[in-house]
Amino acid sequence: MKSTKFVLRTFAFSLLSSAVLAQAATVTGTITDKTTNKPAAGDTVVLVDVQAGMGEVAHATTDAKGHYSLTEPGSGPYLVRVTHQGAGYFIAAPQGGAPGDIPVYDVAAKVQGVFIEADVIEVEAENGQLRIDERYFVHNTSSPPTTQWSKKSFEVVLPEDAVLNEVGAQRPGGLPTSTKMDPDGPKGHYSFNFPIQPDNGDKDTLFQISYNLPYSSGKYNFKSVISMPADNLAVLMPKSMTFTPGSGAAFQSVQEDPGIQTWLLKKPAPGKAIEFSVSGTGSMPREAQNTPAGPQNGGGQDAGANPAQPGGGIGTPINTPDPLSKYKWWILGVLALLLSAAAAFLLRKPVTEGPAAEATTQAAAVAHVGTFAYQPASSTAGKNAALLNALKEELFALESEKISGTITAEDYAQVKAALEIVLKRALGHSS
Repeated sequence: MKSTKFVLRTFAFSLLSSAVLAQAATVTGTITDKTTNKPAAGDTVVLVDVQAGMGEVAHATTDAKGHYSLTEPGSGPYLVRVTHQGAGYFIAAPQGGAPGDIPVYDVAAKVQGVFIEADVIEVEAENGQLRIDERYFVHNTSSPPTTQWSKKSFEVVLPEDAVLNEVGAQRPGGLPTSTKMDPDGPKGHYSFNFPIQPDNGDKDTLFQISYNLPYSSGKYNFKSVISMPADNLAVLMPKSMTFTPGSGAAFQSVQEDPGIQTWLLKKPAPGKAIEFSVSGTGSMPREAQNTPAGPQNGGGQDAGANPAQPGGGIGTPINTPDPLSKYKWWILGVLALLLSAAAAFLLRKPVTEGPAAEATTQAAAVAHVGTFAYQPASSTAGKNAALLNALKEELFALESEKISGTITAEDYAQVKAALEIVLKRALGHSS
């Protein structure tokens, strides 16, 4: 009897092993250092199992030609992560024998060619508080291309009495990722420990900060400071509020939308306080946010944009129409749809935007997100595929936060568990 059980167990194990081997596939590719245009030898490459808590299931080291090979233990889904000079780069594991080639870049604390294309400050006021959403569109046009990364990759200065709500960042062509800022020196000074990678075509790096300011007097005096060279500083606010530029601040009014006023300052000086004040109350007109972005509502490059400038630029003169159209609809709520599409991000913090904001951000996502441009799927399967891709990247972003120490162990465990639940449901619907 015992021998019979042994034979049956052995047979069952053989069948299981055969099934696993049948599912196993090999991922191969080349890691190229785009800074030197040479193979990246000696880099660590890891196969990450998305469904198993982002566990590392296979490891390899690139050879002298930058080649690597990883064996998938099952059907996935998996991510391939390579670490080059401490910075992580990743792709979804290719299927069907497609090459898993990954470009990487050398890393430096300070890189020439990193600048702010636009610092956009959106202001709303109600219930004795100012609500500020500030977004920095940061380009890295370094040559040779080099990633700027350190504990102080990007420095910002906020009002000393600012109360932070949310902080996020987005790599070129990636998804918005919850991150944090570290206090850096005097009160209100912060730094992002987040890589500013070279631009991916016209896609740059985005930093977003939302915060509240006390507003019991109905007026607030800003002294905005930009830490690096910038092309533009823009202030957006409802028509019901009043904007007053400070001494020496050459803001000009730009006609953007009948319900929104836009004030634009060209070439603000780094490290110098830019003074302006706001007064009154009001909210951004959400009903105005249903207009899709881009020419012919297609979300493409703005008409008249200069393709020679990174990202198309805001290079049009002040008095020409819509100089900020590239940013407006993103500014008025892009995270609402992106975080809905990613689903996982919704589990971190509740989204308060309404349906009108979601409709706007759908158009903005197509215009600005690029590689993961959320577009309405024509079928349930298409929607599930988009959701699945977003979940994979959000899980990887979470793992990157853990490695860099930007998330607590408790938050990591809670968010990971929630993400895995959503992922399993998405996988169930997609099968």
